[in-house]
Amino acid sequence: MVKDIKKIILAVATLTGLIIGVGIFALPYIALQVGLWTMVLYLIIITAMVLLVNYMYCDVALKTPDFLRLPGYAKMHLGKVWKTIAVVSAILGSVGTLLVYTIVGGGFLGGLLKPIMGGSDILFPLIYFIVGAMYIYMGSKAISKIEFWGISLFFVALLVVLFQGISFWHFTSLSFNMSNWGSWFLPYGPLLFALWGASMIPELEEMLGDDKKKLHMVITISTLISAGCFIFFILLVLGISGAQTSQEAISGLQGVLGSKVISALFLAGLLATFTSFVAVGLNLKKVLWYDMKLSERLAWILTCSVPFVLFLAGFNNFIGIIGLIGGVSLAVDGILIALMHRRVEYSSSKLLTYSVILIFALGIIYELIYFF
Repeated sequence: MVKDIKKIILAVATLTGLIIGVGIFALPYIALQVGLWTMVLYLIIITAMVLLVNYMYCDVALKTPDFLRLPGYAKMHLGKVWKTIAVVSAILGSVGTLLVYTIVGGGFLGGLLKPIMGGSDILFPLIYFIVGAMYIYMGSKAISKIEFWGISLFFVALLVVLFQGISFWHFTSLSFNMSNWGSWFLPYGPLLFALWGASMIPELEEMLGDDKKKLHMVITISTLISAGCFIFFILLVLGISGAQTSQEAISGLQGVLGSKVISALFLAGLLATFTSFVAVGLNLKKVLWYDMKLSERLAWILTCSVPFVLFLAGFNNFIGIIGLIGGVSLAVDGILIALMHRRVEYSSSKLLTYSVILIFALGIIYELIYFF
């Protein structure tokens, strides 16, 4: 019994740790741009959408042989053309996500260590990348352990910020009014990116073993914890930094909070991004390994090298990249999941399935127009 509970807790920590990643740090700035009520409305709607898609993917995973990921499922249920689409989406989305983690996580590591040990700006993303690559090589057992402790320490760091920063928090610093209608759709892609955890569902299925029926419960708990953490973080940062809120949340607080609190935030950011970096990296490695039939070592090398090469090439637009990944790559995944769900659950609602597909398709069109 205790062993089963521990397994479920580790599964919840794994999915929660994946979801609470780099995306959370963009949310206060976006809420400042669109207004708090607009952000809350988006958060409620996209949380419901993500839960629905995760349940659909859960049904697909439970009714399909193990050791496959989205491209393998797509080939089995939809055909080779859809597998190709899934492979391209999975690879581009995962590479982009790892790139964002390298940009922001490496910056957090630099903010934490540079005042102590000095060094160039490129040193800390390099350290971040090397350590993350080592954990990706070690596999899912390493993930479950670092996710549990990582997400626990992340919440501790947020509590430190709360207690140290509460005296600087003002209700009047919150932005409720939507004045810039040109940015009204801005939260869609980043919020979808921030809440998305479907890529980890096959991994969770393996982790739960004989307790696979608990997968829906794990998904629900993890997603709701993450959404609650997002709104807490938005309110905390906006209430302290107000109009000075920065794109990645932390640097905008430097003029208000002391160096110890800022260090705690950098640590929280480092933990949140690093655990997700490893989880996403492992999923991409297994797509290349299981679905593309590459050797495990080559899959690992490609997983870890391509994002860092892009980083060195100067791709570093944080919010633009997460918006594009969420609104396009993850939306394509959502469409594939909805189509596959219709194949494995014949009794599912056609109206619900095609409504999900339509919403994602319209989001793809918007994000492409907005980005380019």
